[in-house]
Amino acid sequence: MRGALSWPFLRLYMLTLFYFSANSILNVIIPLKGESLGATNTTIGIIMGAYLFTTMLFRPWAGQIIHKHGPIKVLRTILVINGLALILYSITGLGGYFVARMLQGVCTAFFSMALQMGIIDALPDKDRSQGISMYSLCAYMPGIIGPLLALGMWQAGNMNYFTAAMIAIAILTGVVGYSAKMDKIEADPVSGQTGQGATMLQSFGQLVKNPHLFKCSVLMLTASLVSGAVTTFIPLYAAQIEGGNAAVYLMLQAGAVVVARFVLRKKIPSDGKWHTSFMMGTMLILAIAAQSVSFSIAGGAAYFYAGALLMGVAQALLYPTLTTYLSFVLPQVNRNVLIGLFIAMADLGVSLGGVVMGPIADLSSYSIMYMICAILGVSMIFFAYERRKIFVGSR
Repeated sequence: MRGALSWPFLRLYMLTLFYFSANSILNVIIPLKGESLGATNTTIGIIMGAYLFTTMLFRPWAGQIIHKHGPIKVLRTILVINGLALILYSITGLGGYFVARMLQGVCTAFFSMALQMGIIDALPDKDRSQGISMYSLCAYMPGIIGPLLALGMWQAGNMNYFTAAMIAIAILTGVVGYSAKMDKIEADPVSGQTGQGATMLQSFGQLVKNPHLFKCSVLMLTASLVSGAVTTFIPLYAAQIEGGNAAVYLMLQAGAVVVARFVLRKKIPSDGKWHTSFMMGTMLILAIAAQSVSFSIAGGAAYFYAGALLMGVAQALLYPTLTTYLSFVLPQVNRNVLIGLFIAMADLGVSLGGVVMGPIADLSSYSIMYMICAILGVSMIFFAYERRKIFVGSR
């Protein structure tokens, strides 16, 4: 195989799968553990949100450091820190979970940037969207089986299984990560490019000044907020749905992401143009998904699981489409940092899904909270509208 499906890249996708396996378990265990200890939705949301909020803060600096030192050196360092964070989960309570989430957030900032920047820099234009899509696919694949394993561990009432799983994932990720190579990526060293462009503060200003980055960031922030609310509170909301099961929901959602990203990977635009109908349709799917989850409290499990499938499809299409589009239209001189800022907006959105929507759920209900998510999705349908298609040949 060649291009995005060649062996060097398949090995990186495998590493991605192992790395994100821990989160598929933690996303179920932490809310259930918090509820069992009497924590409010606000507290649970803060603990869950600490992970990607920290990732968001470190993401732009990760882009600069990777640009200077190359992805492989950075990757090997953060895998050690990630292993320590996973072990911390197994020996502490909720307070330790908060610290571990922040440590893991730092690691994820560097891990995802190292792999994504490596993929973008190594692949030709026509294969770029496939590479990003395959990376994202493998990041979601653990979500197919992880929630079921987590629920089994919880229902067994023996947290030794959880401890063993965290230690095993830490060791496995380290072994695969240290044996992985990025020869093709390292052959075009970025460390020699001393003109990183604007300073970090100037780069943050581009979130507003650059119309392409602004539009993509707002769409990603809002969609990620909806996704974060699902990830954080579905393990608790499912208990209120007749026939609802959190593990089944998360498995269906992750399965939809995986299938859609693989089946539709060649349909994702990779031409540097803004496809208005495609983007508006994607945001419509997201809004319907959130409303289906909200209505399931009255309509039953059918709406609940339909929302899972639709949410997965929306997630599968949105992120690789926007990331690929930005890789074309952003200026080459500071592209890595600006894409880092964009991905940071995705992290911030997921974090806000727990931190902001938790108090709303405390004050009202999960159903109303998800209805608000649906309204946000509808507003993004109009925001995604673009009268004319844009092509910017920045390369």
